[in-house]
Amino acid sequence: MTAARTIGTARRVLGQLRHDHRTVALILVVPMLLLALLAWILPDPAFQSWAPPLLGVFPMLVMFLTTSVATLRERTGGTLERLLSMPIGKGDFVFGYALAFGGLAIVQALLVGAVSFRLLGLEVAGSAWLVVLVAVIDGLIGTALGLFVSAFAQTEFQAVQFMPVVLIPQLLICGLLVPTDQLPAALEWFSWLLPLTYAINAMNHVATEAVPDTRFWVDVVVIVVMALGLLAAGAATLRRRTP
Repeated sequence: MTAARTIGTARRVLGQLRHDHRTVALILVVPMLLLALLAWILPDPAFQSWAPPLLGVFPMLVMFLTTSVATLRERTGGTLERLLSMPIGKGDFVFGYALAFGGLAIVQALLVGAVSFRLLGLEVAGSAWLVVLVAVIDGLIGTALGLFVSAFAQTEFQAVQFMPVVLIPQLLICGLLVPTDQLPAALEWFSWLLPLTYAINAMNHVATEAVPDTRFWVDVVVIVVMALGLLAAGAATLRRRTP
């Protein structure tokens, strides 16, 4: 894997996305609309409670869906096989995709943050920039998960089917609905193996603490390490073509 090939792959992906307006809208516009809908249907105290953790959930969901489908499309269309017949390696492809969608995750988080804090009146005890930081990292986790699971799908429909398998269990036991320390012991232990648990923890720290403590930064580091591990696993399991 080389930096030049990885950056070249990222440029190619971004060039393709420039002409895919629906995907760009899904990544950049849909999360803002979801937060606006949440603010509309919830009274203010409830919105202030639910919005910060969902700012971490929405980027992961959207980036998982778009990345898994886009990667599978590259493989089923024969593009990946042609690329890998050249000097580009699997790591260049996977990390190039991560770099491209990571850039989109930054833009996504900035837009959602601006709408939430400027227009919807969201307030947190900590820095709004830390909320944006966690949202960006959550988007990277969604990208990494999408790249990883796409290796096990043969059609775009199968890629979408992985969403309830990979993401719904995380939503149920990550602490969003029930605090993790109130879960059955086996589920509490399992929840600490999932990246969304650390994302929700990090968002809750920013929402309730003016100055984040060591626990916040530990959560951030764990999420980043998990994202890198998933990207490495995605490179290892990437297939040239769909059988």
